[in-house]
Amino acid sequence: MQYTNKDVRRQNRLLNKEAAVTLLDTGEYGVLSLQGEEGGAYGLPISYVWDGEQSIYLHCALEGRKIRLLHKCNQVSFCVVGKTNVIPNQFTTEYQSVILDCEASIKIETDEKVKALKLLIKKYSPNDIELGDEYIKKSFEHTGVIKLSVKDWSGKSKATKNS
Repeated sequence: MQYTNKDVRRQNRLLNKEAAVTLLDTGEYGVLSLQGEEGGAYGLPISYVWDGEQSIYLHCALEGRKIRLLHKCNQVSFCVVGKTNVIPNQFTTEYQSVILDCEASIKIETDEKVKALKLLIKKYSPNDIELGDEYIKKSFEHTGVIKLSVKDWSGKSKATKNS
């Protein structure tokens, strides 16, 4: 998982790696972008968890458009945007974002799937770990997990003089 900002056009808006790691770790959701049918594109907002190393996990249904598209092309982009602040009188927006170039896997081993689901519960329901463990057992066979192996990623931000 290589953090590189070399291809970011606005080099004056780079997000340092420490801030990018924090955003990836704490972001509420990301946008998964896939190659769509007939040369189009398909993007969707989705909850995620980062394992702190090089993988992002998404839980999903076992079938549907996203799964069909991943069978055709597993190269995806994932974007996380942090808090934004629109500043109307300056005609600008403050923001932080990271974009990740990933390879998606829809078939992962049982142990890794359990680990991913537990990480998701820890992130989104930290006060309900035991209930979450029961939920995993109950719905495990009907729940899919997509693993995004991050190849490269970059970060960008904008802050105004007033922030």
